[in-house]
Amino acid sequence: MLKIIISGCNGHMGRVVESLCANDTAVEVCAGFDVLGNSDREFPVFTSPAQFSGRADAVIDFSSPAALEGLLKFSGARKIPLVLATTGYTPEQEAQVGSAALEVPIFRSANMSLGVNVLLELVKKAASVLGDSYDIEIVERHHRRKVDAPSGTALMIAGAAAQSCGHETEFVYERHSTRHSRDKKEIGISAVRGGTIVGEHEIIFAGHDEIMEIKHTALSREIFAQGAVEAAKFIAGVEKPGLYDMSYLVK
Repeated sequence: MLKIIISGCNGHMGRVVESLCANDTAVEVCAGFDVLGNSDREFPVFTSPAQFSGRADAVIDFSSPAALEGLLKFSGARKIPLVLATTGYTPEQEAQVGSAALEVPIFRSANMSLGVNVLLELVKKAASVLGDSYDIEIVERHHRRKVDAPSGTALMIAGAAAQSCGHETEFVYERHSTRHSRDKKEIGISAVRGGTIVGEHEIIFAGHDEIMEIKHTALSREIFAQGAVEAAKFIAGVEKPGLYDMSYLVK
């Protein structure tokens, strides 16, 4: 049985991961990391990764970018693989993740949903066929408590489109301050925040007299937690250091 640590165990996603693990005979939550601590759980909770001295096969992180440095130090020192499901990292933090992956296996994805990662492949195909003559716009919608905008998933989708469209691109996040027509190289990204929307991502390919849309709607957070658990099972069996993503699970 794989021993899993949940980083951010007191948060909503951490508790969903805990619930899934409780019903999965292949995994066991052996500890949790959370700055608030907690004494009423069925596993020990540490306010810092450095306090943990037991055995673990992988860490699933649904916390905040502020926890990254401690997790990377812990993972590097103990050679315990990481599943990073947190979004909102700075470019400097992204570079830190890349450096750490030279020493230990790290699974990193802005979205752990299997459906979203299939959507990425559809976007790449559509952009490669339509991208040269169609305008690409991305609209993402999330709950009112989400602090980063645009979402990491929206940026991941935009990157997939840019990679495949066959021409130079530029991400545009707002248009209210400009007074000119849309440039061909623009990929527009719009963020909506409100209510309890779990997550919606819509990609619009707008051409001459024709529009094609690809959309993914998350109806619960469980799909992200389930993807993270599957990622932990995968990364726990990886011996070679490196940066891994959902493409390894959707093959």
